[in-house]
Amino acid sequence: MGLPAAAILLSSCGKFLDINQNPNKSTTENSPSPENILQQAITYTASNISAFNTYGAEIGGYAANAGGYGGFGSNVTYQFSTEDFAGLWTDSYNSLEDYQAIIDQTVGDSSYNYFHAASLIMKVFTMQLLVDTYNDVPYSQALTGDKYLTPVYDKAEDIYKDLALTLDTAINLINTAQSAADIASSDILFNGDMTKWKQFANTIKLRLILRGGDKVSFANKTFSDDGFLQQDAIVNPGYVRDNGKQNPKWNSWAYTYTGGAGNAAWIPTKFILAYFNGTKLQDPVRGKASFYKFPDVAVNQLGNGTSDVPKSPTGTPWYSGSDRDGSSAGASIGILKGPDMGMPLMLAAESYFLQAEGALKGLVGTTSEAKEDFEKGIKASFNYLYTLPSGNLASGTDVNSYFQTYQSDNKNSYLVNFDLAKSSDEKLEAIITQKYIAVNFINSEEGWYEYRRTKYPKLNYVSGSKGATETFASIASASTLPDKLPARILYPNSEYSYNAPNVPGGITAFGKGIFWAK
Repeated sequence: MGLPAAAILLSSCGKFLDINQNPNKSTTENSPSPENILQQAITYTASNISAFNTYGAEIGGYAANAGGYGGFGSNVTYQFSTEDFAGLWTDSYNSLEDYQAIIDQTVGDSSYNYFHAASLIMKVFTMQLLVDTYNDVPYSQALTGDKYLTPVYDKAEDIYKDLALTLDTAINLINTAQSAADIASSDILFNGDMTKWKQFANTIKLRLILRGGDKVSFANKTFSDDGFLQQDAIVNPGYVRDNGKQNPKWNSWAYTYTGGAGNAAWIPTKFILAYFNGTKLQDPVRGKASFYKFPDVAVNQLGNGTSDVPKSPTGTPWYSGSDRDGSSAGASIGILKGPDMGMPLMLAAESYFLQAEGALKGLVGTTSEAKEDFEKGIKASFNYLYTLPSGNLASGTDVNSYFQTYQSDNKNSYLVNFDLAKSSDEKLEAIITQKYIAVNFINSEEGWYEYRRTKYPKLNYVSGSKGATETFASIASASTLPDKLPARILYPNSEYSYNAPNVPGGITAFGKGIFWAK
């Protein structure tokens, strides 16, 4: 792995503690304390999730090129180079350095079990992102000090298996903590609620098992009695409208702290809008919360560069608020809520959809509970979108009423009314399609991963603009695959510079994908 540039940044934009010099090196000598490391590590992970969302949105059908811009290159052809999305790799391993530093400092000290366990869980969370994006990656020899400066790449299946066991270890550490050091002041994810940490671990483990499927020989497919996430896992270290302190997604896409416009080169796709405006499904409640001026949203099909492509409104279409003054905009419902909004690492909606699939496949609960969890997932999506940056629901919000209307507006669709699904395949399609909708421009990478795993939502590639609502593949795609989409992105150039002998060969954007891909 390459050497990341040292960065001393304020909390919302990057790391303010630069612990190591090499992503493969774990250093405990003269390192900051676990209390100091954990907060900044989770903050940095939240910033990294914003970048993963961008990656997932641009490839996975949520975002298309806006009018007024050109030169999109590999963004629309998928002919990726080793420079495309390279920050995902570097920043993920940068985060892993911090979690490993805590793990190394606290091993064997039961008073620090909470810190150790939380760091193990966050390490697993980050490693799964890397595997789901790149497949085989350095793992067993990574983050082990000077012993392995050019670590081998472990098989993705083996990493998945070990990650699941690591989560079991983390839960056991929480349960056996003695005279535990106070983690609450350092924990900007769950505020020291270790039951929620265990639920988070169970939920990540469920995601690993479902995604790994029969391609991974998991040693233990059971879960602790703590259950799964029932609330959004949101990081907020104190985001505020100030220099370097805004929510990173708001800062990138909506407005800078000075009120300047964010990224205006992208707008939503016609494909995703079709799940809100009645083309595929009728969903005005979430549509109005998700998009500016819904249903008259500025949209395009990826790769369409004609002169009639609409420009992005100031603040982007994903900020639904009517206040478009960058110096005061915010305090809104929706996707981009404001500069002080928290950053979700995992939505409760995703947790419920994972549980629904788990019930469908006999992993958790009973098959009859699949419907219950499916409906809870949709309601949780409504709930997140109608929650303000303060954490309070917007006045007048009635999630149960919204859900009932959603069902009646789509009374003939099994994608909304679970009982109409006639087979396990249709039930899985409903679950994954609703997950795809729920993570729209929030955790878009999860929608992209799940499409590649299941091929849901269903696509029907039609050449040219006629297929705008039938596929999210770019009309400028160079892909040789049947769905005209890429299989993966490439390993970053830094790996070929610093670890070339170990980088897997023959990797192309249209070749072998992630091990779990369908």
